[in-house]
Amino acid sequence: MTRILTEADKCEGFIMATQGFSGGKARWADRADRGLTHQELADALAFELGIFGGSGGPDRLSLTYQGAGLKIWMSWEVHNHVIMKPTFEGKTTIAKARRVYGIEDPTDRQLSLL
Repeated sequence: MTRILTEADKCEGFIMATQGFSGGKARWADRADRGLTHQELADALAFELGIFGGSGGPDRLSLTYQGAGLKIWMSWEVHNHVIMKPTFEGKTTIAKARRVYGIEDPTDRQLSLL
């Protein structure tokens, strides 16, 4: 039986993929405090995802991720990232980072209206 990813699973996997390097949690807190433009956030994500990585194990999310294209694959089973569609990619990765880490875009004129 295939276990379906829940939204909580996706958030957990996203955080695991984007906080793999030492000091990642503090860097995200700093970024949230000051806000990041679209390009700054894309660059930050590429740095945190690195060239290529992943993790997995029994009863754990299987993750594969890469900075190029801001791609994150996740599933509850071993997967082949070459044929599987990424769970997050490009703009969806950036949007997820804004939600998960509370990062606003300081150039977004709509924010000044609030």
